[in-house]
Amino acid sequence: MMKRSLITLTNPRSPVSEAYRTLRTNLQFSGIDRQLKRLMVTSTGPGEGKSTTIANLAIVTAQTEKKTVLIDADLRKPTVHHTFEIPNRHGLTTVITGQASAQEVVQSTTIPHLDVITAGPIPPNPAELIGSQAMTRFIEEVATLYDQVLFDTPPVLAVTDAQILASKLDGVIMVVNAGKTNKEMALRAKVQLENVQANIVGVVLNNKKMQGNSGYYYYYGQN
Repeated sequence: MMKRSLITLTNPRSPVSEAYRTLRTNLQFSGIDRQLKRLMVTSTGPGEGKSTTIANLAIVTAQTEKKTVLIDADLRKPTVHHTFEIPNRHGLTTVITGQASAQEVVQSTTIPHLDVITAGPIPPNPAELIGSQAMTRFIEEVATLYDQVLFDTPPVLAVTDAQILASKLDGVIMVVNAGKTNKEMALRAKVQLENVQANIVGVVLNNKKMQGNSGYYYYYGQN
């Protein structure tokens, strides 16, 4: 699998990196009245940029010296270990099934203040694991260990995992791919998240090419 682009590391002065820092700042302001410590990033379907978005968001958050952990909760097609080029022998599924503690599966990265918990071995019953009490206890535990906890999840419309996890967290960021995400599907995803009382804190518009500009920009706003 091709390594995911971490532009906030490779080109931190680019407009896209600045957009990620803007996203970080907006989340900080959004969290004044309601704590947004435990966040997930998802999308309507695959290939819309959610995993790239959350990886770069994790990096710019850690760059503020916040103790940050990125957790791969996509237990069907995990990619975070590829992005950071780390092993995936143990991870989230190892903890939920009682084979290890959260501290035992945490992996450091080369980025100061950023740790990663990979998905671990792919289980036969991802939705049941995500919805379990063990998962709830895990979320509560990591929230005591880190300033910011970020979850990568499967797309909302593909499987129920994202909905289940959204109901356990402080907020959800939706990634929408310009020119690819179908409007009707995006609205369906929004309704599905609202049905579980998820707190949708914003939308990232990905791959929107600016007219007369060869670069890209990301837009974040209230739903």
